[in-house]
Amino acid sequence: MHHHGYLWTGPKARFDQEALRRPPHPEPPPAGSRPELIQRYREVAAEFPTSDLPPLETAYWLVKPRSLVRGTWPDPGSAAAWLGDRLTEYAPRFASPPQRDVSHLTRLVTSAAERLASGGDVSLGFYLERPSYLSLALVTCAPDRGIRELPCPLDG
Repeated sequence: MHHHGYLWTGPKARFDQEALRRPPHPEPPPAGSRPELIQRYREVAAEFPTSDLPPLETAYWLVKPRSLVRGTWPDPGSAAAWLGDRLTEYAPRFASPPQRDVSHLTRLVTSAAERLASGGDVSLGFYLERPSYLSLALVTCAPDRGIRELPCPLDG
């Protein structure tokens, strides 16, 4: 078992494009469907696996391009330490002052380490100054407990 780290920052409006943050349905629309439905399915099927947008389900980071992996760690403590470093780096830009509190950030890192140790994934999000958004994720891999059939990005 190991853990992959992901980080995304960008405009909140882009983050809100939920159709590009969810995988396409396993079955395409049936023959005879409205042309706009077929076209939208094709767009999502092509864009979801290549988009840098955070997926709605954390485990789906594993199907994103390998270049989006910010780090890989064999143990939960090291992965949680990376998360702590990112929280420290971005905390001055958090839009909500209570989220900048050091004890709050410490609790998040401790909780992340515990969750990873039990085989879970971690996903955190924060509004930043300007209408921007920060998404941080740690995905347990080999296999992911949430969706076992997802491949490890290091295997590709």
